[in-house]
Amino acid sequence: MSGSAFKEVRQILCALYVRLSKEDEDKRQAESESIQNQKSLLANYAIDHGWDIYAVYCDEDYSGADSLRPDFNRMLSAAKRKKFQIILCKSQSRFTRDMELVEKYIHGLFPIWGIRFIAVADNADTEVKGNKKARQINGLVNEWYLEDLSESVRMVLDLKRREGQYIGGFPVYGYKKDPADKNHIITDPEAAEVVRQIFRWSLEGHGKQSIAHMLNEQGIPSPARYKAERGWTCNHPVKNGYGLWNKTTIWRILHNEMYTGTMIQGRRKKASYKSKVLIDVPEEQWYRVEGTHEPIIDLETFNAVQRSLSLRTKTDGGGEVHLLSGLVKCMDCGSTMSKVTNCRQGRPRTSYLRCKLYAGSGKAKLCTRHSIRLDKLEELVSDRIRYYVHTYYELEPLDIQPKRDARREALEQERKSLTAQLKKRSQALKTLYLDKVSGILTGGEFTNLNQSFLQEKSRLEQRLAKINSELADQKKPQQQEDLAERAKELLKLEIVPRELVAALVDKIEIGERNPDTGEQQVRITWKF
Repeated sequence: MSGSAFKEVRQILCALYVRLSKEDEDKRQAESESIQNQKSLLANYAIDHGWDIYAVYCDEDYSGADSLRPDFNRMLSAAKRKKFQIILCKSQSRFTRDMELVEKYIHGLFPIWGIRFIAVADNADTEVKGNKKARQINGLVNEWYLEDLSESVRMVLDLKRREGQYIGGFPVYGYKKDPADKNHIITDPEAAEVVRQIFRWSLEGHGKQSIAHMLNEQGIPSPARYKAERGWTCNHPVKNGYGLWNKTTIWRILHNEMYTGTMIQGRRKKASYKSKVLIDVPEEQWYRVEGTHEPIIDLETFNAVQRSLSLRTKTDGGGEVHLLSGLVKCMDCGSTMSKVTNCRQGRPRTSYLRCKLYAGSGKAKLCTRHSIRLDKLEELVSDRIRYYVHTYYELEPLDIQPKRDARREALEQERKSLTAQLKKRSQALKTLYLDKVSGILTGGEFTNLNQSFLQEKSRLEQRLAKINSELADQKKPQQQEDLAERAKELLKLEIVPRELVAALVDKIEIGERNPDTGEQQVRITWKF
């Protein structure tokens, strides 16, 4: 061809980005339709301009402030590798509502990567000179929208918190959401019984580590495993298939006032509407509403556990605290006495209490030893408590109702129902046979119906036998007389429980031993 030259046509590739989030619910009829509308608009725009579509990136149910959107980040990664030249969005808010991301990508990195950004509805185009101010104004408007939306959502949630409505995802272990009302929680019988056992063990003097060990020994699943076994999604998945109890979990349960029927919410909040970081809220700013749900632990028991926990010091390594832990003070300096144990080879272990401000050789001594044998002091205090109980307390006639056994009641009810059903099945079989004899049923019809009845009867009989076996293995409810005798035995106080010591004793002060006479002053301050 004479002197003519072919002009090379460069292929222009564009990426389409569409997004829809829950914040747009009032603007849409259906998610698929709205997403599809965005795709159609952008595809037609690309075709009209002669651009080829490299890929369509779509994020549903993601906020415009979220920088962790999966397709959003896949698109940015491809843009960085120069896989296309243009990013097409319906509006700048579809790309992001965060002004920081606008500046970082649209005005910062995209020009470096050779990416042209176009927001069709906003008439925003980075190739058009003088268009930058309009894009920045759009960015500010979008960010103000997010801030206003966040404030509106926060006000609604705070109103629900003040009214005692539960707004969390999963309730605390021991409760579950009410199927009839997502903002109300009800007890989960199986988990609630474990919570009660944890509180009972704590009152008996077991430490957090000891309680965790006992639960693991009994094969009771931890809260995370309990949720996983029921197919419930949770924020703390079971790691490595173990899901064992630990002292941190026990501590949280023992300190959680939710178990008394008081709704407590708002302990943590987001640092800002743009951040996912949670910060602790001062306790006086928590939302506390009493009587919103059924208590698992009565208030008296909860408070007793809190008093006991506040007195505890370090355990002996086995998860146990001694009977007087936290109550014994130095008579001279007022500091708490700490426990030390002699472990000399060939001699039995002997534990002592001594002033915490006393230090061993080579260190400055801020106070003297004030040492006293722990077993002797425990015996002394126990004897005084027994004396006061036997002298001033008289056991009145007990009006104790037998403890309700929900499991036994359910089995008894099911047994009655099964017995009635079996009686009906037997009568039905007789009627079936009479219908065959009378010619109402053919032989084939009778055989089919008879087989079906017999199978159902066999299933009911097996279930009934299983229930009878379980009821036979269960202990009968304790009678009132047995409880009265048990109460008398307990009042002998052969072993004084720690919770009784904590309830009666305010403090025990130990003086320094007289080196000449060997005498040592012990002063007990009682709460009564």
